[in-house]
Amino acid sequence: MQTILLSILVAFVSIIVLIPSLIALRLYFHDKKQEEHAILRNYPVLGKARYIIEKMGPELRQYLYNSENEGKPFNRRQFVFVNKAGKYNTRMIGYGSQRDFEEGGYYLKNALFPTLESEMKMVQEPKIETKTYQVDKERLFDRKEHNETKEIEPYYLSEDNEIVLGENTVDQPFRIKGLIGQSGMSFGSLGDRAITTLSKGLGMAGGTWMNTGEGSLSPYHLKGNTDIIMQIGPGLFGVRTKDGEFSWEEFRKQADHVQVKAFELKLGQGAKTRGGHVDASKVTEEIAEIRNVEPHQDIDSPNRFHEFNDVHGMMDFIDRLREAGGKPVGIKIVIGNEEDTEGMIRTMSDIGNVPDFITVDGGEGGTGASYYELADSVGLPAFSALPFVDDLLKEYGIRDQTHVIASGKLLTPDKIAMALCLGADMVNIARGFMISTGCIMSQVCHTNNCPVGVATTDPELQKALEIEEKKYRVCNYLITLRQGLFTVAAAAGIDSPTKFSREHIHYQEAFGKVENDPVQHR
Repeated sequence: MQTILLSILVAFVSIIVLIPSLIALRLYFHDKKQEEHAILRNYPVLGKARYIIEKMGPELRQYLYNSENEGKPFNRRQFVFVNKAGKYNTRMIGYGSQRDFEEGGYYLKNALFPTLESEMKMVQEPKIETKTYQVDKERLFDRKEHNETKEIEPYYLSEDNEIVLGENTVDQPFRIKGLIGQSGMSFGSLGDRAITTLSKGLGMAGGTWMNTGEGSLSPYHLKGNTDIIMQIGPGLFGVRTKDGEFSWEEFRKQADHVQVKAFELKLGQGAKTRGGHVDASKVTEEIAEIRNVEPHQDIDSPNRFHEFNDVHGMMDFIDRLREAGGKPVGIKIVIGNEEDTEGMIRTMSDIGNVPDFITVDGGEGGTGASYYELADSVGLPAFSALPFVDDLLKEYGIRDQTHVIASGKLLTPDKIAMALCLGADMVNIARGFMISTGCIMSQVCHTNNCPVGVATTDPELQKALEIEEKKYRVCNYLITLRQGLFTVAAAAGIDSPTKFSREHIHYQEAFGKVENDPVQHR
């Protein structure tokens, strides 16, 4: 009996050793003969290891080799902040900042006598019921926590500080109780579970908005009863005929949705100043029907609208949209040519007509798919573009006729406050909300292979995203941002974040020189 068992064991071990050896030999001789990769031809074994490690590079850098302040597009500290805010509704850290204070950068000014919490103009009713995690015990290899229902304060703006879009231009102006909303992310770029999660989480938090992205309004945007800004890109998805012409009938249908509060014409986006792109693998039958395009084919929007080619034509088109829909209409732009921007604002001043809001997207903004040269080198960053637009609007006397929304890596309260100081009235966030739904920054959004089911339409991969779990994290993250924004405002000596201005920010050059005029550092 023992002999039989020993023979079986020997045979089993032989198989375990033999099969990998045969596979390795086959790969060895295959790589020695192939002509595509030089390193594999000369060093089949080491070369294969090199390619495996190269493939693992992003994960190795993110989790092992990058310091807390390294890593792009977001460093480890920023990534952890979003996750802790979403999971635990907290902004607390210990020991001290890890910022490199010898580098140049923006700093917020604090008041000698800050504003007391009781003096802040904010509304804390009604309370929001959410779920947060509480850590019971945490050791090196042992972590125990539990999920519990909790009521938290919403941190809404007071009524006299609320933002109103289209107050003097349309029958149905959009009143907003918070300064932070979700930037444009299309159904198609993100899957239906991610869009649903964001809609429900934002709807729970209230006082915010959800931008559809140029992929049109989908049923999933409407799941959470949140306010919506519907974006219209040059591809006219959702408001077009099958031939690609603008359809006033389809536009009116979209405007009839109670949750749609405003429209945004996308002239440009920071990470891709061209039109949008969606890979064919993401274009399901459902997405094609919503966009009124052919399924399973690449979608590429034109660089600009065919409906107008100058500022006069654009404002005429906006006026017709306002009249037909009865709701505010704004534009989304990227600042890359200062002469063009000044010409646009001068013309608006001359004709006495401006969009209800102007979204200024920085060149550092994110995207589901773009080209390297556009993402890296076209368009000014948000902190350079904002004061330029703000100053021009003031110079031509139309600053009080519109609102400026900033976007571009503004996923922490201090960065949001800086954007407000530099000229923004509100901010949009995209990737911060993606992280709150589970995004791990694998940077494969364009491939439809998102490992956590966020930036993919693959039904199998989307199973990883649990809507009823992640919606609370979206809600908690947003409210944590609003709370942090009020905290920074109090430190600056003002009673509302709506009162941030250029006087509340300065720029420190490398090694200590302080410049009180941040505009010099555009």
